[in-house]
Amino acid sequence: MSTIAAISTGLAAGGIGIVRISGEDAIKIADSIFRSLGGKKIADISGYSALYGKAVDGKDVLDTAVALLFRAPKSYTGEDVVEISCHGGIYVTKRVLRAALSAGAVPAEPGEFTKRAFLNGKMDLTGAESVMNIISARGEEAEKIALGILEGGLFKEIKKISDKLLYDMALLSAWVDYPYEEIEELSNENLGGDIRESMESLEKLINNYDTGRIIMEGVDTAIVGRPNVGKSTLMNLLSGTERSIVTDIAGTTRDIVEDTVTLGGIVLHLSDTAGVRETDDAVESIGVDRAIKRLENAQLVLAVFDASRPFSEDDRRLMQLCKGKNAIGIINKTDLVKNYLTDELEENFCKLVFISAKTGEGKDELENAVVSVLGTENFDTSSAALINERQLECCKNALKDLKEAKEALALGLTMDAVTVCLDSAVESLLVLTGEKATESVVNEIFAQFCVGK
Repeated sequence: MSTIAAISTGLAAGGIGIVRISGEDAIKIADSIFRSLGGKKIADISGYSALYGKAVDGKDVLDTAVALLFRAPKSYTGEDVVEISCHGGIYVTKRVLRAALSAGAVPAEPGEFTKRAFLNGKMDLTGAESVMNIISARGEEAEKIALGILEGGLFKEIKKISDKLLYDMALLSAWVDYPYEEIEELSNENLGGDIRESMESLEKLINNYDTGRIIMEGVDTAIVGRPNVGKSTLMNLLSGTERSIVTDIAGTTRDIVEDTVTLGGIVLHLSDTAGVRETDDAVESIGVDRAIKRLENAQLVLAVFDASRPFSEDDRRLMQLCKGKNAIGIINKTDLVKNYLTDELEENFCKLVFISAKTGEGKDELENAVVSVLGTENFDTSSAALINERQLECCKNALKDLKEAKEALALGLTMDAVTVCLDSAVESLLVLTGEKATESVVNEIFAQFCVGK
């Protein structure tokens, strides 16, 4: 397998830039582009040791640098790895990489370092997939889920299920193949219990998938309401900056203004929309249509109402549009009016929150409402979780096969028929962990990674 190299830090000016080299010739290549101040070679030091010196390209000195050695198999990839750290200028870091490539390394493909870690048994496929989720995590809860999977949380849960089923299959096979030997017979009751427990574990993972994805990816959120109810002020409050223009003129926001914020540990992809009302203005009408479309497609709706103005037909129209959706009714401008009739709103919204977007009063209550409506308040981020459609599909396939095994057992079919179903279920679980994943599946997963990881 060739020795690969890539820049493992972001391609931007920074305090440090790291070029990572991994493979059989990593130490040899690193020694050809690095000179320690004391003359010591990287090949002469032990793993987890570093040398200070200069990165070079032939006779040209590129930068002062530190070379850090990880010897196989105790490295990220399981191979010899050398990381050369220089000053974080884009030009300098690229020069160091170019020197490594000239010395015999080949450019790493996207995710190739992590792919080699998987192929060399340093992590399972679910752990490898979690690496990109850690990199892209926008909130504390998302990072916790990804880190738990990287540390083996999901793998252990799936392994527990598959090992139980494999043990039952082994007993069934041994009893059928060697009927005259003194082999413990697996009773229908015990087998049925194991199938039921395995199904319950898979159903829990599947049922928690949507909640976990909300935490991992965030939620498309539309801020809607008639003109001048305080949508843009709320947008600015949540984003912590003057993201939207705020004036007393109705219809100021005519197009969608977007931002991403974190509220209650949940990433909200916010859209501040045009005021929803009947209008003869052609340009404003386009904005209203876009607002309604964004409302219809949103995973969460923050519907804003003005406490200082009477409930109107435009408000009622908005209320009807929010029916059946994850929608929170927000009574704004409570700094102006404290008493507001909410009977109509209570019937149509999951939660009602009183807030002053201008002063920030009620923001904590809004945060609690968002967490409650999205169902993330009781989600255990330390438990096993599925983080992508591939994993979900594997669990669904395994659950389907277990249901068929349960039915076959209940109907009194032969144990061979039950075993076939169990074998198919285990196959799906082993594909999930990567123990039986095809090369094309593995390649597709790592193609989504960034270069250098």
